[in-house]
Amino acid sequence: MIVKIVLHGRRVVGGRAEGEALVTHDTVPGWGGVNPVQGIITETRHELRGVSFKDKILVCRGAKGSSGWSAMYHTARLAGTAPKALVFNEMTTKIALGAVVMRVPSVTDLDRDPLEVIETGDWVTVDGDSGIVEVEKRKT
Repeated sequence: MIVKIVLHGRRVVGGRAEGEALVTHDTVPGWGGVNPVQGIITETRHELRGVSFKDKILVCRGAKGSSGWSAMYHTARLAGTAPKALVFNEMTTKIALGAVVMRVPSVTDLDRDPLEVIETGDWVTVDGDSGIVEVEKRKT
């Protein structure tokens, strides 16, 4: 049985993408905390250290680090290792610019906390144009 949950938020970058969710309750690092060519988080104490965000719907609290954040994720886009979309809680210039340079659908300011609703492995559709995030959970 599939349970579908619909979240409503605010568009950051338009477009539509779907894929498997990769969720972290930590903020996502940029300069010095990711390997953009491999598409993995390398920060030592991050809960997703060594995990690839390539082709995932990255769900996080927000971004941390310097303005180099967007350069790292722009490099990931050029390398073909960027996430398919972003869903996040805390709007900052780092994550907004990162979403723009990656050219991935992105939504924030959701009516429910995505970190409480979405789990790694859920199938997520992000409609950046309408600010809608659909979450499919498989229940047995």
